[in-house]
Amino acid sequence: MRSNSEEAEFLYEPSILKKLDFGKARTKFEPKISAAQPGAGLLVRPLSSDDYDKGFIQLLSQLTKGGDVSRQDFLDRFASMKRCANTYYVTVIEDTHLGRVIGSATLVVEQKFIRNCALRGKLEDVVVNDSYRGKQLGKLIISTISLLAEELGCYKISLDCKDQLVPFYTSLGYLREEGNANSMTIRLNEVVSAKL
Repeated sequence: MRSNSEEAEFLYEPSILKKLDFGKARTKFEPKISAAQPGAGLLVRPLSSDDYDKGFIQLLSQLTKGGDVSRQDFLDRFASMKRCANTYYVTVIEDTHLGRVIGSATLVVEQKFIRNCALRGKLEDVVVNDSYRGKQLGKLIISTISLLAEELGCYKISLDCKDQLVPFYTSLGYLREEGNANSMTIRLNEVVSAKL
């Protein structure tokens, strides 16, 4: 555990979020909100090394199996991701009144050789705390990630989602591409388990 004199660090430079032009968002917000002005008591920012204590892991467990992640596990993974400069952009929404992370999404930027060494974005791990749903925060975090991918120069951003979420993501500008709408997976830990 860090002492109080040590400051939290961010996974990436926070100022990039202030540059995002929400006039380019592929959805409308009513009332208007943005990453720079998300609403009273809310802050959109990069993941912080202090977010373990602000409920980040518990929030992710609303999305999928979180596992038993200790503070040290969190800090080790945070440091590992930070060392991969220009790759991981975990972005959170914090309720500053409660000091709790209540929304999160991840942009993973893949460096390609194709398209003149282009960048491709992948939207991952989108979650908003159950008690904050219906307040446009899902739209806000996804639009923030989409605009961030554009700001970083990605030629495209893609995601995998459950069938029932397709209409929601379509409303935010994501489209199924004809002839390229399949997502296929091998869950390696299940294959290993099957061999035992």
